[in-house]
Amino acid sequence: MPKANEAVRIGRALPKAQKIAVAGAATLSAAAIAVPAAVAGGGQTTVSADAASSAPVRISSQPVKDVHGDITDQLAGSSVKVQDIEARQQAAAKQKAAAAQQKAKAAHQKAAARQARQAAASRSAHRPQMQTVAATKSYPNNLDGWIRQSLDIMRQHNIPGSYSGIHRNVMRESSGNPYAINNWDINAINGVPSKGLLQVIQPTFNAYHVPGTSWNIYDPVANITAACNYAAHRYGSMDNVNSAY
Repeated sequence: MPKANEAVRIGRALPKAQKIAVAGAATLSAAAIAVPAAVAGGGQTTVSADAASSAPVRISSQPVKDVHGDITDQLAGSSVKVQDIEARQQAAAKQKAAAAQQKAKAAHQKAAARQARQAAASRSAHRPQMQTVAATKSYPNNLDGWIRQSLDIMRQHNIPGSYSGIHRNVMRESSGNPYAINNWDINAINGVPSKGLLQVIQPTFNAYHVPGTSWNIYDPVANITAACNYAAHRYGSMDNVNSAY
């Protein structure tokens, strides 16, 4: 390798054409060095396929949609709708059952009233000469008189019953109070409370009312006579009643 002084001398000694060639080679080397610098500085370059494949993959920062959560929400919504439909169907079924029960009860009361009227008409047909007891006999205005008057009317209509049977049930049901009324039992809840000496509900009193007595449910004689007429049809006699009837 020539020394520095010798390189200077050689440079001076080179012809002009060789000097130009040397200068061009130096320029090319400088350009080759400048390409990576341009890339580093943000310049525009063409990137080969190999370079692109080796570039890092860019990952989005947006959250991935929760598909499982959406399906769960949809299923939950469907379940709520099904439960709501079932609840409505059950409520409708209960209302229908209650209406059917009420209808059956009304039909039973109507049939009982019709049966009582037919029975009363049949008894009247066999006793055309019957006279009311009140026209020929007087009674004290107390429990004893009410029971005795009722028994006389009952005998005219062939309604069975005894003084002791009536008295026992009157004392249990009302303690002898002709204006007694029950406002707490199932009849009261249904809007037809039991009333009078023998605690009769209005539909029963109307169905088993005995001709010749008052239509006032609180009238003691009318109450006793209608109640005994009902007991005769259902239990055979008021004497057979020993509890709520």
